Amino acid sequence: LGLPSSSSHALIGGLCGAAIAAGNNSWGVLIWTRAKDGVPWYRYDGIVYKVIIPMFLSPVLGLVLGLLLMSFLYVVLRRWRPRTVSKTFGSLQLVSAAAMGLSHGQNDAQKTMGIMALTLVTATKAHQLDALPGWLSFLKIEDLGPKSDQIPHWIVVSCALTMAAGTAAGGWRIIRTIGHKMVKLQPVHGFAAETTAASILYATGHFGMPVSTTHVITTSIMGVGAAKRLSAVKLSVVQRILWAWMLTLPVTGLLGYGLLRLARLLGG
Repeated sequence: LGLPSSSSHALIGGLCGAAIAAGNNSWGVLIWTRAKDGVPWYRYDGIVYKVIIPMFLSPVLGLVLGLLLMSFLYVVLRRWRPRTVSKTFGSLQLVSAAAMGLSHGQNDAQKTMGIMALTLVTATKAHQLDALPGWLSFLKIEDLGPKSDQIPHWIVVSCALTMAAGTAAGGWRIIRTIGHKMVKLQPVHGFAAETTAASILYATGHFGMPVSTTHVITTSIMGVGAAKRLSAVKLSVVQRILWAWMLTLPVTGLLGYGLLRLARLLGG
């Protein structure tokens, strides 16, 4: 449909739905809040602190910071020639795009790696992989500690290659929705939006918050467009995007729940 939905929230929704089904419809299997003494709230664990609060906070930050950065650039560049602006920021956008790509991997790839590692640890502890032939023994993971270097290298490489292939292959419809239909972007706008989104993603990644890259870059673009004039943002497209955002978590939760129940009915 060409709508930029959140793969992060899709993964989280599917995982929560499957967990509830595996726990015989018990919502208690989900860790909602887990406070820690002597640390600020953004260091707490649980769905509320790590998912729900950042889910609403990060898009707002993208909108506000994108608006502020673009407004600042308008003031600084007001005496520049349009041709000079386009040429300068055409080059600078290579840097901001690289930062965006790195923060994308730092945020999104980690979630996929976590799901894969979680699945294999669970299967290993349940002795479901005991019958595997020797050449598949690399699939067995006994435990995961707090350090990322305990994630097997083959998981890291497979996630990196798959994300790179998916990004290269494309979703031109999504590119067209964000870069043309929602706001008409020039290089300076792209630089401002990418710089804003990358900064937010680096910060949330540092605190272990799996936020939506899609939501952050989309609202950053909205903020950049609104800095020029509010009418530059096509609200009809924004409305469709918001519907996709709101439906992602509940729909994927129901799908995760339904698929696991179906697997059990089929003897899985």
